[in-house]
Amino acid sequence: MKNLNLKFISQGRLCLLLSSVFLTSCSFQPPVDDLTIRTPGTWSEASTGTEGKISTGWLSEFNDTGLIRSVNEALASNRSLKAASARLREAQQETIIARARRLPTLGIDTRGGAADGANISRSQSYNLNLAASWEPDLWGRLRDLTRAAAADERAAIEDFRGARLSLAANSAKAYINLGTAAQEIELAEFTLDSFSKNLRIIERNYKATGEGALDIQFARTNVSAAQRSLEARKLDRDNAARTLEVLQGRYPSGGTNSTNVLPNLPSAVPAGVPANMVERRPDLAAARARLFASAKRADAARKSLLPDISLTAGGGMAGARISDLLDPDFLIANITGRVGQVIFDGKALAADAKAARARNERLVNEYAQLALLAFQEVEANLAADRSLEKQEAFLESEVLQASLAERQAERDYAEGINPNILSVLEAQRRATNARASIIRLRNQRLQNRLDLHLALGGDFRTGV
Repeated sequence: MKNLNLKFISQGRLCLLLSSVFLTSCSFQPPVDDLTIRTPGTWSEASTGTEGKISTGWLSEFNDTGLIRSVNEALASNRSLKAASARLREAQQETIIARARRLPTLGIDTRGGAADGANISRSQSYNLNLAASWEPDLWGRLRDLTRAAAADERAAIEDFRGARLSLAANSAKAYINLGTAAQEIELAEFTLDSFSKNLRIIERNYKATGEGALDIQFARTNVSAAQRSLEARKLDRDNAARTLEVLQGRYPSGGTNSTNVLPNLPSAVPAGVPANMVERRPDLAAARARLFASAKRADAARKSLLPDISLTAGGGMAGARISDLLDPDFLIANITGRVGQVIFDGKALAADAKAARARNERLVNEYAQLALLAFQEVEANLAADRSLEKQEAFLESEVLQASLAERQAERDYAEGINPNILSVLEAQRRATNARASIIRLRNQRLQNRLDLHLALGGDFRTGV
């Protein structure tokens, strides 16, 4: 590092030195601090009509107090969210540190002592030393770093918002899975009861006629299968409860109770939801902030190739003349300046500037890819929303017909009209499968709607 005292450098030589270094730094291309992603006017998978607005509080659309209460508990107690909050506070302090670097630093210390003279005299002395230093932000390097730190803080805010949104959606999913498991247990108990009833009927007929030994084996097989299925559904229910409890910051005991009634699916997705709404997604907003921060750091790294200038002032007086240290004329008279410029560093600074520019380019492409994935998620969830709605209508008809066939087969067998037990077992199998399918499909519709809110970064009524 070459140090030059400002008092002994002519203005012309200083300008020549700074200009030559500046021209060297200009060979770097400026970084990209923003990226505009072209979006269609509306989602291609959304129907036409009046555009809807988007608002917060999208959980209220499900009209389920238990769901809202469960999510609120998770938002209040989840450990991962508390960690995200701490990261946000950390980023806020980093912004304060970056701003402080642009201000002068001031230090002060006092020293005192006493000495006994030869003639039994005593002398005392007190010194107050004041030192100040300041790096004028001549090239805007410190300003770039401050803006980068502020962008990091914005990214941390978006990360926190994203963590809250993700936690709310995942807690809602866990609550719905718990309710679904309760419904599946209810269906398994109903199926076991139905198979047990059939077994009693078959056994009664066997005792009366001596026929149907094979039918008894079939019926007992179904009962055993139904018992196994019931145990599996209970395990699913316990695991769903534990998942929800962990999200709520509680010990995963599996003891959380749940109703077997799923939340109501909100009304259809509003027509004409604008595609640019996805830009409010916390992960995209955080990526934009980090892109801007990388651009400012790339600028700062490039400006590190320029000479740095620092001003220092120091003073110390004894006794009653402490007030001189607060006299501006006294301080100005004691100011010294330093201009520093790296002569040789193995190209480290230049490499750092190029690396910062490369990081900026990487974030540009990562942001563009993230935006495309976000668009894909929204389009896929919109398409699934419509498809699942149609599937549920068909499945409801399937459940109805399978239930009617089951009752008819059981009645015919009990009355001896159709002694073939296989027709009864087949009817029961189809009815059970259809009932289980509609439980899973309704869960899937709710989960997909939650995924759509995640993909959009909120609900359908506000842009923030």
